Amino acid sequence: MNKIELRVMAINRSVTQTANYALILGEVKGPRRLPVIIGSSEAQAIAIAIEGMVGPRPMTHDLFKNTLETLRTELREIIITDLREGIFFARLVLDRDGEIIEVDSRTSDALALATRFECPIYTYDDILESAGIVLEGDDDPGQNEDPALETVGEDPDGGENLTRMNIKDLNNRLEQVLQEENYEEAARIRDELQRRAGS
Repeated sequence: MNKIELRVMAINRSVTQTANYALILGEVKGPRRLPVIIGSSEAQAIAIAIEGMVGPRPMTHDLFKNTLETLRTELREIIITDLREGIFFARLVLDRDGEIIEVDSRTSDALALATRFECPIYTYDDILESAGIVLEGDDDPGQNEDPALETVGEDPDGGENLTRMNIKDLNNRLEQVLQEENYEEAARIRDELQRRAGS
């Protein structure tokens, strides 16, 4: 089967499943997008790795990465191998001293590890054909994929209003929430700081 390389494009709050998130994967050499519904803890784990945040203690996926590296085992790639009854299945492709080992994994966990190892993400063409979407007018693959989805970091439930805080207070608050291991709030603050830096 023909493997297609994907990359993480956005993590959005799901409107249809309010407790979950939609991770948008995009074809590296094509216009198709593959939305994968994941839980809030997995979304948080992926967002932390993408943002380069480091907490005071290793989270579960960091621990797994550290364990593999200690055992001199490399995560070469992950493959989203199947889609059954709306559920994606994935495999980790590991390399230990030249021996290739494949391990079944939840897709969300596989993606959280891929962002930490910065390894390629693949799926097969038939999965993209059946579950992929092509958005009209999608000229910029870096943009959020669906305006009906809310980006991680926004607070639809009316949390702390970050726009009213100055830079010093934002940095102090960021340090505080990292100590509390509240990475979702940390992502919101980091987004606000980056927005101001770019303005």
